[in-house]
Amino acid sequence: MPLTGLTLAPEAAFCVVAHALSTEQQEVMGLLLGSYDDETTATAKEARPLARTDRRKDRVEVTPEQLAAGIEAAEAAGHRVVGWYHSHPHITALPSHVDVRTQAAYQRLDERFAGLIVACFPGVE
Repeated sequence: MPLTGLTLAPEAAFCVVAHALSTEQQEVMGLLLGSYDDETTATAKEARPLARTDRRKDRVEVTPEQLAAGIEAAEAAGHRVVGWYHSHPHITALPSHVDVRTQAAYQRLDERFAGLIVACFPGVE
């Protein structure tokens, strides 16, 4: 059953927002580490920023190596990877066709996997 709710712990929320605001020139991304509270809700206790691997400024991609490292870090902290986040500088938080395809791929592995888009720098030219 897909998630109906995702809570970000204050530290995770701060990390996600700070990362999103770190550049308005390109999208940034990271993993959300935490736990599933039940079948339909999760809490992200930690955000793990990831290095960009795609040269296109409007694309982000989590490599298998980054995902494996994130899973290892989550397990070491007693958590699991519950989702991912990325920024949309200067555009809406609505997912692109690439975002939808990426999220669908993650949800084939775990239908509860969360996706978070942070729209930032609205109206800044």
